[in-house]
Amino acid sequence: MPETILTNIPRLIVSYYTEHPDMEFREQHVSFGTSGHRGSPFKRSFNEDHILAISQSISEYRKIKGINGPLFIGMDTHALSEPALRTSVEVFAANDVEVRLQSDFGYTPTPVVSQAILSWNSSHGRPTADGVVITPSHNPPEDGGFKYDPPTGGPAGTDITSAIEKRANEILKTGLVDVRRMDFSKAITCGKVQFIDYIIPYVTGLGEVINFDAIRSSGLKMAADPMGGSGVHFWEPIADIWGLDIDVINKVVDPTFSFMPADHDGKIRMDCSSPYAMANLVGLKDRYDIAFGNDPDYDRHGIVTKDGLMPPNAYLAAAAEYLFTHRPGWADKCMAGKTLVSSSMIDKAVGAVGRKLYEVPVGFKWFVEGLMSGMLGFVCEESAGATFLKKDGTVWTTDKDGFVMDLLSAEITAVTGYDPAERYRKLTERFGESYYSRKDAPATHEEKNRLKKLSPSDVTANTLAGEKITAKMTTAPGNGAPIDGLKVTTVSGWFAARPSGTEEIYKIYAESLVSREHLDAINEEAREIVTKAVTK
Repeated sequence: MPETILTNIPRLIVSYYTEHPDMEFREQHVSFGTSGHRGSPFKRSFNEDHILAISQSISEYRKIKGINGPLFIGMDTHALSEPALRTSVEVFAANDVEVRLQSDFGYTPTPVVSQAILSWNSSHGRPTADGVVITPSHNPPEDGGFKYDPPTGGPAGTDITSAIEKRANEILKTGLVDVRRMDFSKAITCGKVQFIDYIIPYVTGLGEVINFDAIRSSGLKMAADPMGGSGVHFWEPIADIWGLDIDVINKVVDPTFSFMPADHDGKIRMDCSSPYAMANLVGLKDRYDIAFGNDPDYDRHGIVTKDGLMPPNAYLAAAAEYLFTHRPGWADKCMAGKTLVSSSMIDKAVGAVGRKLYEVPVGFKWFVEGLMSGMLGFVCEESAGATFLKKDGTVWTTDKDGFVMDLLSAEITAVTGYDPAERYRKLTERFGESYYSRKDAPATHEEKNRLKKLSPSDVTANTLAGEKITAKMTTAPGNGAPIDGLKVTTVSGWFAARPSGTEEIYKIYAESLVSREHLDAINEEAREIVTKAVTK
């Protein structure tokens, strides 16, 4: 890895403590997207001031809502995660919030925090616990992230994040005068901070989700690449407790992530859905029956078979088909959930086994209630994020869980005798090949705003890539929620357009079940349709 692209970690940490946001610039405000507040000290968008304000805002929100149980905190291996953890603990303890941390300040993945929240609330009979996960997910090493999980254990809804965001920015604008804070050494000894073991409860609980008997008896040889992420200390207990043959091929934790192959654009990005980032594991594919890697907070998965890295949509379709035919404890009316930019092969796989599909806007928050109630058995999004219910049809996590998706790939292989790639090929033999893409297109701030506010009547086109348009959607068919963009479908293809929250672009997701050329035509006409709609 060329040293020129590595993050200067000492300078990054210094900037976290010494740089301060200028509230004249909106990009330096606290801003909760679909996965919390993210940014970099180098851009003054993630520093100690932000964490002080957010932590104080969360403390006040908990008090208003009567959330008085423990706050479970997890952090990943990004360089900024531990400084942010220490800052937040100083504020939470000063606000009399009971905090739970991994022993020895160890790393805790996103799904583990979700499961801990749900487990506590279930055993105490009421929703008194919530959590924070300190992670920018797969973002580059210089980024930090901070997200709040309410008592439902999954991503907070817009009503919650908007309130936390608004109050945090008020605190910043008034010079942090409302922040309550105590010295860190006092905070961890004042009785408000408890160090616990997240690992064993989560690992033993996996037996309620995964068919380990089948995996163990099959003799499958597996490889897990923690990819320098927060799950690094989980794989050996998983192998030991459940008697699995898993090689942990890289136990290195390095905040520069210098062991990572560069992504397609030459940047370090811990994206387990990228064949570039996953090149090390793909290179070992012939040594193992199945292998898997994850992003730093373990909410995403990358599955490697003998064929190489599976495209996320392909694995999600194969997983959906398998789960709904191998989980007899799930309710007959239990549905599959997907975001509207995920592949239509998932629709076909789910329909083929007699189940209904619940399609929602982008954002895992839309699945939380359905998972809690058992209405949704398996839920997923195109960016390699998914989770599913326990074998008895009750909730496991309400956030994306890379561990269970990894282990499911082994279960599929053990139970059926076919790995997930082979299972997916059976789907394509039945329904045809999928050609999928995500592209960016330039857009001004005004055009992005108009895109978010479109109505179906703003689309005047009647055909797309030679086919009659069957639907023009600005709300999701599953829950009727606004998609903040547009989706247009035909019998054998579709596109969706959504404005970026951070750049002067909009994203075009597209899929064809015909050919690569048909996909190209969909992409070309999608731009024309969107341009015409937003410039009317």
